[in-house]
Amino acid sequence: MNGIKFGTDGWRAVVGKDFNEENVSVVSNAIGKYVFDNYGIYKTIIIGYDPRNKAREYSMQCAEILKDKGFKVLYSDKVLPTPVLAFNANYLDACAVMFTASHNPPEYLGIKFIPDYAGPATGEITDEIVANLGADYPSCVKGKLIYTDFSNNYFKHIKQIIDFEKIKELKSHIIFDGLYAASIGYFDKLLSDKGIEYDAIHMYHDPNFGGGMPEPKPQYLGELIEFIKTHKNYVGFANDGDSDRFGAINENGEYVTPNEIIAILLMHLKKNKKYSGPLVKTVGASLLLDIVAQKLGIEVIETPVGFKHVGEAMRKYNPIIAGEESGGLSIQGHIPEKDGILANLLILEAMAYENRTLVQMQRDLHKFAGHSFINTRVDKKLDNQAEVKPVLDKFSAIDEIAGIKVSRKDFKDGVKLYLEDNSSWILVRPSGTEPLLRIYIESDSEDKIEKIKNFVLH
Repeated sequence: MNGIKFGTDGWRAVVGKDFNEENVSVVSNAIGKYVFDNYGIYKTIIIGYDPRNKAREYSMQCAEILKDKGFKVLYSDKVLPTPVLAFNANYLDACAVMFTASHNPPEYLGIKFIPDYAGPATGEITDEIVANLGADYPSCVKGKLIYTDFSNNYFKHIKQIIDFEKIKELKSHIIFDGLYAASIGYFDKLLSDKGIEYDAIHMYHDPNFGGGMPEPKPQYLGELIEFIKTHKNYVGFANDGDSDRFGAINENGEYVTPNEIIAILLMHLKKNKKYSGPLVKTVGASLLLDIVAQKLGIEVIETPVGFKHVGEAMRKYNPIIAGEESGGLSIQGHIPEKDGILANLLILEAMAYENRTLVQMQRDLHKFAGHSFINTRVDKKLDNQAEVKPVLDKFSAIDEIAGIKVSRKDFKDGVKLYLEDNSSWILVRPSGTEPLLRIYIESDSEDKIEKIKNFVLH
């Protein structure tokens, strides 16, 4: 049971080191005991895996263990995205186990438990699973293992909530960077099924993700950006390793931030699709979202960082849209789990409804908000975990940063300091797994960002 720690989104470790047969067996049994104790042996368990090294082998090991304990196990017949498995958890009234390390480096693999409400397991649930590590439970009935295609249930649902006929009217060309990841065969298939043309690159599964990182950030989307810059009127999309995060590149070959996308989609869903309800965002998301929501007359619900908190708020408040600054979102009528495939389709839908390019929609957004913001994040390493609290206490006592007074303090997740200029803030929060502070900074100018950064790092 060496090194098994459940973080904000399950357990992740390096394949062949801590992620090994013994530990997979221990975690699989712990999950089985949780399901047995809370739902009983007749609760169906569904299992899926992304394209990572050994993901299929270890997921099959888990499936066999749970079958031998007496559960009915539905096992994916192919690589699939996390949001597809999560949707099926709710649709089939099942608990789900996903083998993925999301956007982590290729040498990692992970296990994510998704209860039947189709969102990330809350801290209480993962605490109980961790308490089960090494424990046993009775095997009282004969289980079974059934190979299953989970895609059709998901496709049917997505086709009900996305207006593909409207997307057909889009004048922009589409290019999809498969990024060797799980969304291959899903995002592209949804477009193909509806007769929507697109170009594509990196359209095969590779456990090494082409030698890069399975993360839809500009530094890993070089070929996609180059294609867009050398071809006219293209908008580009990608997803991370298991497709729960999205990445969008506008017609100028520029990365569009998740904060901008969430704001654009909030405006689209309210205006064009008549959604009503609040906005859910994390404490690390941009003030841009607060400004747009206020101008639209929409309440803002703010959560700690991490989609498990966002998903919990979705189940409680039924928002128009819920999202986080790291590239995850979902909407009303969908699952309380981030879905990068849905996000990319919603961007296309918003562009089609407005008959605008993504560049134009960004301009419209900033004109509507009356503000543009710059965000950055720096990590401050500490010598040990004991240093975390004193540093947070120090930030809690600060009343002025880089010559600007602190106007408000928030302790929802670490320490967030809002500055008196009404356009700057810093958030200092501890990493859940190592002696590290994550420091988020937002302001309306590069000059202020640099001054604040110098202040907090010295």
